[in-house]
Amino acid sequence: MAHHDFIEYPQPQQDDTQYEFSAEELAAIQKHIAKYPDKTSAVMPALWIAQEKYGWLPQGAIKLVADTLGLSFAHVYGVATFYTMYLKEYKAKHLVEICTCFSCGECGGEELFAFAKKYLHLDEEGVSPDKLFWVREAECLGACDTAPVVQINNRRMRFNCDEKLFMQIIEDLKAGKEIPFISVPLSKQ
Repeated sequence: MAHHDFIEYPQPQQDDTQYEFSAEELAAIQKHIAKYPDKTSAVMPALWIAQEKYGWLPQGAIKLVADTLGLSFAHVYGVATFYTMYLKEYKAKHLVEICTCFSCGECGGEELFAFAKKYLHLDEEGVSPDKLFWVREAECLGACDTAPVVQINNRRMRFNCDEKLFMQIIEDLKAGKEIPFISVPLSKQ
């Protein structure tokens, strides 16, 4: 028997959405394909483009990426399920991740996560009652010298985050404000 005979594929989702990329999205994917000697290497940026479009990666979006790149569903699904940045289920409008790894954990990340649970009245899956926020712990966000760190919607980060800054982030998101990019603060020596 071949190896693929033992792979358990997910059950199909009941979904009548028509998944397709726009001409601009296809052009962006083509630019990524052109960067690499093998189009397989473009799977991660193509998944990212699909997630940006649909807000998460339902199976139809994963199939769209596979078809666009000429890859198997199993391969693209494997990539999507390996990385935590790809959302395989829709839980809320905004994903807020709080680093609780070693440095952030020692500098208040765990306490900030506990505060977030109470402040937003999160359920056991970390989702707020209004389905606006899904808050989860992050393993490491790569800014240990500015702990604790919060990442918003896989895009923007806030450094040296405390309860006051966390509440401001939440209120800005509730008001529909775009969270601006902020560079990692440099230490002054």
